[in-house]
Amino acid sequence: MSTQPPGRIDRRIAIKWILAAGAGALLVEPRWLGAAAAGPAPAPGTQGAGYGVDPDLMTPHKPGDFWPLTFTESDRRLAAALCDSIVPAEGQAPSASAVGVHDFIDEWVSAPYPANREDRTTIMEGFAWIEAESRRRFGSGFAESGGAQRLALCGEAAAGGPGSGFFRRFRDLAASGYFTTPAGLRDIGYVGNVPLAKFDGPPAELVQRLGLADEVVW
Repeated sequence: MSTQPPGRIDRRIAIKWILAAGAGALLVEPRWLGAAAAGPAPAPGTQGAGYGVDPDLMTPHKPGDFWPLTFTESDRRLAAALCDSIVPAEGQAPSASAVGVHDFIDEWVSAPYPANREDRTTIMEGFAWIEAESRRRFGSGFAESGGAQRLALCGEAAAGGPGSGFFRRFRDLAASGYFTTPAGLRDIGYVGNVPLAKFDGPPAELVQRLGLADEVVW
């Protein structure tokens, strides 16, 4: 039985959203909403031939140093609320917004590269849709709505309802951002990049289950 308070998004449900339709999650419909969209938000200017050289990622930088950021303050609140709907806090694990995943997504959709610009369109149109849908249903914006209301919208989109293309792409970005942070790596029990005194090989049970017994030499 769940011990979550009423209206609290269950982390197990959120993880199911992340894992659902793994192969299909990489596909984003070019016009995923049609007439339901409230209209695309304007993208920051990145016109022109080419986009210059790649930034120096080894130098410390502040948000917006590489390129103009896309999100307004209201966009940031919406993005943080949606990130936390996908990866909520639980136990010792922080929520996605607590480790800055919404800032990562803002940087990602603001980058001038072709794939990022496509994601910007998908995300910003999705923001317009989910905000309008939340106000239509609940009388408040997504960030101001309760956990149960957010869960209803996200659950429908995760199940293939309206906004599914936007939700899949945002979910992928949120999961990628979270599970590459130190907190996210701890959350899934990742122990890579840690020196080992010895390595005994993969667990025999796992090797048998994968049918690789003939490939592994202990």
